[in-house]
Amino acid sequence: MKYIIIGAGPGGYELAAILSRQSHEVTLIERDSLGGTCLNRGCIPTKVMAHAAALARTPAHAADYGIVLPPATIDFNALCSRRAAVIDSLRSGIEMLLSGVNILHGEARFVAPKTVEVNGERLTSDRIVIATGSSSVSLPVPGAENAVSSDGLLSLDAVPDTLTIIGGGVIGMEFASIFASLGSKVTVIEYFKEVLPQFDKDIAKRLRQSMASSGVTFVTGAQVTAIEPGKVSYQSGSKEGSVEASVIAMAVGRRPNLPKGLDVAGVTVERGAILVDPSTMRTSAHGIYAIGDVNGLCMLAHAASAQARIVAGEDVAAGVIPSVVFTVPEAAMVGKTEQQCKDTGMPVKVAKVPFRGNGKAVTIGETDGLVKLIADTTTGTIAGCQIVGPHAADLIEEIAIIMANNLPIAAITRTIHPHPTLCEAISAAASMLS
Repeated sequence: MKYIIIGAGPGGYELAAILSRQSHEVTLIERDSLGGTCLNRGCIPTKVMAHAAALARTPAHAADYGIVLPPATIDFNALCSRRAAVIDSLRSGIEMLLSGVNILHGEARFVAPKTVEVNGERLTSDRIVIATGSSSVSLPVPGAENAVSSDGLLSLDAVPDTLTIIGGGVIGMEFASIFASLGSKVTVIEYFKEVLPQFDKDIAKRLRQSMASSGVTFVTGAQVTAIEPGKVSYQSGSKEGSVEASVIAMAVGRRPNLPKGLDVAGVTVERGAILVDPSTMRTSAHGIYAIGDVNGLCMLAHAASAQARIVAGEDVAAGVIPSVVFTVPEAAMVGKTEQQCKDTGMPVKVAKVPFRGNGKAVTIGETDGLVKLIADTTTGTIAGCQIVGPHAADLIEEIAIIMANNLPIAAITRTIHPHPTLCEAISAAASMLS
């Protein structure tokens, strides 16, 4: 079968590789660089910087163990070079992965139901998959042009002395953690009363307090009213305030990138995203699919990859998608929050196990945080889990596996967890719910 895939981000290139291995004829169209936002301006470069930030904290942490190191000196140019090298390496890997795929560079637009035009050439296919990703959005406030996006933060040529980030979501929190560790005086302004609104408030509060103790200033429940060069004005209740900063960044969400001509193709758009059947990723137009950020279901790279596998006919537990915030400490979640369970009337039990009682956490000196496990008391299964603390990104996968396979909580408690390890905190939480 003949496929056209528009967009070579995590969903697009993974689908292209799978379909190629299945002996389908695949044309992959990309207007920018292979890897999409995730590889070039998102997940990967920020994680390089997050690792650098963790290394910058090493001297202070080592002193607690009697190892005296000189204070960290940040060579930002070297960090940027390392970041570029990582991106180039992974992009080369994608090119090898797509060796059997016809790759076209240009911007595709629909000119007929199953026909797209790119670089003046018209291409027709049995199936077309839209995987065009998303872009940063900006607040409609006076002076918004004075703020940079996440792309702008990754284009800085030096660590700013002062940085104000508008938005306390995942992107804003990650950059706040990174630049605070690299030496910036960071302020985060968040519209809601608490950061990370997708998490339960107790978990988000715990992370905010931890980052605050490391020097990040938070202004919550505040609406930005104007942005001037070097200054952000806001209103919090009846009070007005402002923050001065050498760099101002906007991290208030992302918007799907919609290809031109969707109406011609018969593709329905709803609330700014392409409407799809979540079980198949089919759009309203026969033979046309949409995966990743562009369908608005879940704006995460691994969600796009999972949706690609669905289109390719693989069995994927698409309803169980872990989410991670790569801050210090890390935060991660999967499934429903406690509040979501309450809102739907689900009877639940909640267990919380702090890392301060975990042997491994104590030995490595990273005791800030906890495991929060939520159980559906009717079924005896896990409804959700949230973790803030060391290696939360890795720990959450145990819960994701349990949930994806609809296993009972007993599957955790009857499994022997090695000692001393961080995962014992998960076992302890499960024991409280059994």
